[in-house]
This record gives sequence, structure tokens and C-alpha cells, in this order.
Amino acid sequence: MNIEPQTIDSELARLRRVAWRMDALFYIPGTNWSVGLDNILGLVPVVGDVATLAPSVWMIWKARQLGATPGALAYMSCNLLADLLIGSIPLVGDIFDVVYNANIRNYRLLEKNLAKVAARAEQVTPPPTRRIMPA
Repeated sequence: MNIEPQTIDSELARLRRVAWRMDALFYIPGTNWSVGLDNILGLVPVVGDVATLAPSVWMIWKARQLGATPGALAYMSCNLLADLLIGSIPLVGDIFDVVYNANIRNYRLLEKNLAKVAARAEQVTPPPTRRIMPA
């Protein structure tokens, strides 16, 4: 898939906004811990955890469209699964959600992965053309 660099940049900006809204709307004073919509909605048993699943799955779907490698997509899915499974445990899950920030982890992973893919693509250059002279 050939996507324009401006499109990739605008999609990454959208994904970044979603990730930070889900995981870091504000920081707990005196700590490095952030609270986002994922943490707030996660306080509602079952329904909250399922509701926060949609933006996270959308981020992985967009990552696939942007050209993330299968390994990165699998890692992102594992982050999401850990967030969902451990996050569903009452109290322990709420604390885990504040500390783990799966959406921000997935966004950063996507950024690094796309940078590696782009660097690899830049290294591939066509060989010089050689003209063969008739004998």
C-alpha cells in the first residue's frame, strides 16, 4: 500500500490524540501517573471496559492500514488483551490501567515500527543500470 506522507502524519496525529485522551487526560499531582477516559470508564464494571475496547481496536486497525508489520500488530494486540483482561479485575484492574497505559504504549510502538519500515525502504535502492556494448 502506498500512502502519502502527509496522510500518514495526519493519521498519526489523530491516533496520538485518541491514545492520549484514552490514557492521559490529566496527571495525578506529585506523580508520573496519568488518568484518561480508559481509567474513568473502566470504573464502571464490564460496560466500561467493553466501551474502551472500541477506540483501542480502531487504533490497531488504523496501524494495519498505515503499514505496521505483523509483529507490531501482534504486540499491540497483546497490549490490548492485557489491558482488557487485567483491567477487568475490580480494583487491581483500575490500578493496572492507570500504570500500564496500553493505548499510549501502542501508539509509541506504532511510531517506532513505521520509522523502522520507512528506514528499511530508504535503504533499498535500485542497482545502477549498465549498458552492454555490442561486440
